Amino acid sequence: MASCTRTVWKVFAGCQRQLLRAGGPAFTGVSPTAPRNLPVRTFAAVKPQRKKQKEDKEKEVKKERRVIDDSDRQKPYGFTAWAPVDDVHVLRFYPRTTYGAAESVDMLKTFQRLDFTPLKQPVYVNLRLNMNLEKKKKVDAFVSTVHLPHPFKTEMNKVLVFTADTNQAQFALESGAVFAGGVELIQPILDDEISADFYITVPDMLQKLVPLKNKLRKKFPKSKRGAVGINILKMLQLFKTGHEYMVENDCYIKTQIAMLDMTEEQILANLETVLLDVCSQRQADMGPFIERAIIASQTSEALWFRSEDLLQKPTEQEEE
Repeated sequence: MASCTRTVWKVFAGCQRQLLRAGGPAFTGVSPTAPRNLPVRTFAAVKPQRKKQKEDKEKEVKKERRVIDDSDRQKPYGFTAWAPVDDVHVLRFYPRTTYGAAESVDMLKTFQRLDFTPLKQPVYVNLRLNMNLEKKKKVDAFVSTVHLPHPFKTEMNKVLVFTADTNQAQFALESGAVFAGGVELIQPILDDEISADFYITVPDMLQKLVPLKNKLRKKFPKSKRGAVGINILKMLQLFKTGHEYMVENDCYIKTQIAMLDMTEEQILANLETVLLDVCSQRQADMGPFIERAIIASQTSEALWFRSEDLLQKPTEQEEE
């Protein structure tokens, strides 16, 4: 009886294998130990493309590539080309873009509107100067004061006048000086009891002010800055409303020239005044004095601009 049963099970198992090979339905009653030769699928079927997608691709018009002819000039050293051919590119591979003076001011106002930053913010200019002269000489670092055509300060500068003459001291106070006097003002200045934005003096008092050199430092009155002279009224008019800038780190000037809420014409007029005064510190036959000019507001990015746009105006008018 047992042998008959085993024979039946062998026949049944053989039938099951034949059914699986032919792709027939599986039975749940088959022994789990029975071998199964299932078909293996090693790749996926290719999804057929729609006719519409092919038609859409054929209808697409290819954009014309921008081509710049640089055959007549040499490729810039260290860069890929003079100008990019695409709107999206790596900045370090191309020379920096330089804008016109009027265009750069207009861009600063555009940045303010797009970034929703305050309208009343200062506008700065950063200049790098070529201080070299003949025979390996250099222009000394200088400090200058100019009258801007459109002042941006709401308050006048505080000016202190050194003079031993009581009549001159009284005249200076009536003309707008904050303090005026002789050697009696030295000790209060050393003790920080009084201070001012600018210090001017008559020539007779200059030697007596030596103890203030370490205290005042860059504010110490010098004849090169126009802070030493006989005409007290003229000096007061210059320093009360004047704008001062200085050369730092041997060849750099960074100073405020206007406020962003001023008109473009006013900003350009102040910028032109500063640039002309800077260039007057060196002889014109030595070549361009300003090597690099940057303008920026307090919250915007820096823009390289061409200072020649403003410096060439007076010469052009004279030629006409």
